Amino acid sequence: MVTIASVAEIASLAGDPARASMLLELMDGRALTSGELARAANVAPQTASGHLAKLAKAGLVTIRAQGRHRYHRLASARIAEMLESLMKVAAESRGASALRTGPRDANLRAARTCYDHIAGRLGVALADSLVERGHVVLDDESATLTNSGAAFFARLGLNAPDETPLTCRPCLDWSERRSHLAGRLGAALCRHCLDQGWVRRSRDSRALSVTPSGMAAFDKLFGVVRGTDSRPWRLKA
Repeated sequence: MVTIASVAEIASLAGDPARASMLLELMDGRALTSGELARAANVAPQTASGHLAKLAKAGLVTIRAQGRHRYHRLASARIAEMLESLMKVAAESRGASALRTGPRDANLRAARTCYDHIAGRLGVALADSLVERGHVVLDDESATLTNSGAAFFARLGLNAPDETPLTCRPCLDWSERRSHLAGRLGAALCRHCLDQGWVRRSRDSRALSVTPSGMAAFDKLFGVVRGTDSRPWRLKA
């Protein structure tokens, strides 16, 4: 049962600047050591360990020991969604007249990971393409993969590892204020794009760079092409 105290506890944990920095560093789905997260939060290793223990106890992160290291990652995609929502509220609370939604970094706005799926303008454009072609039915509350969509992704060789149906759901994009695709389908599509070399992760942020082969694939398969700097990815006219 959810109580006021439990809600307040989660808000307090995520509201601490150091812990917030650590959680945001894990937003791309990677597993990081306490030392790496200490550097991200600009705190001492011992302080970071204390913060991470609290986050793990509350179920916000999971810890896995491997060799001499203990790796930390977000406990689930739901935690990433919560953080995206908090960033949206934080941006809007500064006043609508001065609002610039999403990250200032143009690369993050163009394409980035949101835990295990693709976000930013590229993520929204891919969702728009799937909706326009009848492969996905999408609204603010739900998303459904259609029969034509299942056939489309099967032709790509994109299936869930354990053959569980590729369900999907909408995720409100922090910068675009429109939905991109999350859920098992969103995760599988992101993984496929990485495996095919269509996109590459950045070493220093959640930004994704699109390779020449990715540009060709997104154009051919989705009708999504590179646009202007202010609208970096869009449906082909």
